[in-house]
Amino acid sequence: MHDQQQDHGEHQRTEPETGPALRPLDGFTVGVTAARRAEELGALLERRGAQVVHAPALRIVPLPDDTELLAVTRGLIDDAPDVVVATTAIGFRGWIEAAEGWGLGEALLDRLAGVELLARGPKVRGAIRAAGLTEKWSPASESMAEVLDRLLAGDVAGRRVAVQLHGEPLPGFVEALRAGGAEVVGVPVYRWMPPEDIGPVDRLLDAVTSGGLDAVTFTSAPAAASLLRRAEERGLRDGLLAALRSEVLPVCVGPVTALPLEAEDVPTLQPERFRLGPLVQLLCRELPGRARSLPVAGRRLEIRGHAVVVDGELRPVPPAGMALLRLLARRPGWVVSRAELLRALPGAGRDEHAVETAMARLRVALGAPKLIQTVVKRGYRLSLDPHADTDKYGAA
Repeated sequence: MHDQQQDHGEHQRTEPETGPALRPLDGFTVGVTAARRAEELGALLERRGAQVVHAPALRIVPLPDDTELLAVTRGLIDDAPDVVVATTAIGFRGWIEAAEGWGLGEALLDRLAGVELLARGPKVRGAIRAAGLTEKWSPASESMAEVLDRLLAGDVAGRRVAVQLHGEPLPGFVEALRAGGAEVVGVPVYRWMPPEDIGPVDRLLDAVTSGGLDAVTFTSAPAAASLLRRAEERGLRDGLLAALRSEVLPVCVGPVTALPLEAEDVPTLQPERFRLGPLVQLLCRELPGRARSLPVAGRRLEIRGHAVVVDGELRPVPPAGMALLRLLARRPGWVVSRAELLRALPGAGRDEHAVETAMARLRVALGAPKLIQTVVKRGYRLSLDPHADTDKYGAA
């Protein structure tokens, strides 16, 4: 028994220690512009390792006392539409609640029970059924484009179509219906307004334009438009667009959300299913795939946003160290002078000793000093393995 315990103890002592498993978004920083469900999206991202910068680009303002919504509701009760398109659960519920507040709830529900009711996706379908109604159809794709295709395929000429709006007119949707001969009635249940505190949005813009973010997520077209407007007000529009076209990955929950960005020639990524879960899964695939991976001094070095992965282990690196490492990685194996490295350091002034200090801290952070070689009187270089396939690691 003693021998078994001794063997077990020896086994415990010799077993190598391993750190926590690397998560797909470890080392990356992601901006969240959502006003609604921002906490849910942030939690999904953080669970996968991301640092999250929350900056609601707008706020939702319900309109229970709005005279325009009241007038539209009365008009639809008095003159029934042929079709009603419900686009969001929060908007549909808000409409019913507002009507109940005006004493028109029962009349509106009776009217909606007698029309062709279309639901954009499962959440608004749930809201419709919770109100005691039944939708006639809902697209599998949760896409307004598919809703539009169905309406146009059925010949909308002369038909009256009520559309619950996303806080602002749906780009292209209403125009296409009117071009097909339909009478379109917009139902403005809530509106998007600028956030009460613009500070987080400004910090997000600064982070995007300075390279402090790896990706920005958008879950509504108004949020994207609001961010562009704020960048214009601050004189940062060109810098924002340049960053989103190159270093910072813009990910939109769907094609309608992407329209304001793509109108500015910003290519976006979108999940196949227009939901938060698939959006996060898309980031988990794309961001690690964009990270630089280099064979250095017998190790595998992967450079992420604010951290480095050395042989599968995440190593956080200070901003100054990341600036030096990124410059060295642009020409892996080549010597980079102290003067050039100094220019890459944020706010370092003209003292080349700042390079030596930052380099020493970088080596400590990496946990493997031999990854970066000092070349006497010349500068520093990454110790790129001589037999590695360096073609794929050329200048960035």
